[in-house]
Amino acid sequence: MTTYDSSRYALVNRWDPMHLKRIDRILPIDSSQRVLEVGCGSGHLTKRLAERGVDVVGIDANPNAPEVAGTDLVVCMYAEDLEYGDETFDTIVAVHSIEHIPQLDRAFAEMSRVLKPGGHALFIYPAEPIMGLYAIPTSMILYGTPLRAREVHCQKLWPAKVRRMTSDLGLVERHREFNLWKSPQFISLFEKAG
Repeated sequence: MTTYDSSRYALVNRWDPMHLKRIDRILPIDSSQRVLEVGCGSGHLTKRLAERGVDVVGIDANPNAPEVAGTDLVVCMYAEDLEYGDETFDTIVAVHSIEHIPQLDRAFAEMSRVLKPGGHALFIYPAEPIMGLYAIPTSMILYGTPLRAREVHCQKLWPAKVRRMTSDLGLVERHREFNLWKSPQFISLFEKAG
């Protein structure tokens, strides 16, 4: 199992403003919503949403993430065991994080549990032709070798697979797309039935 206990890893994740532009285009988030960012790293997106007046919290499995983020909006928590009550959030956003979660079925169940009926979950994830291909740099940071990249990106995902994994959880796909810009990625938007 991959251990993300690395301040270096928390520091190297840079802000990509394109993620926020995609979110604004697909799922505009305003200050009336309570938002959970799953796999927030050092909190770049979490902090940008907070600057807009959004009630947001970011979680990350890396225990160094809160310190590197420098804000109490980022906490160390696993997506497979969310420490929030049922139907707490209006929106869940996960940008390049679900491919890192070993027990993704459990994480999806937890995300559905904490999402309000009518709420949305937006997932942005790599379109890897070979599982772990885009995780080679992270594998070098965490382990000093490219040979453990499949431990870092332990899920090879595409929209139909994500739909299958979430269909029994009351999550209905409302939008999907494929982007080639910078690195190939999929975007899936779900709404919780209610």
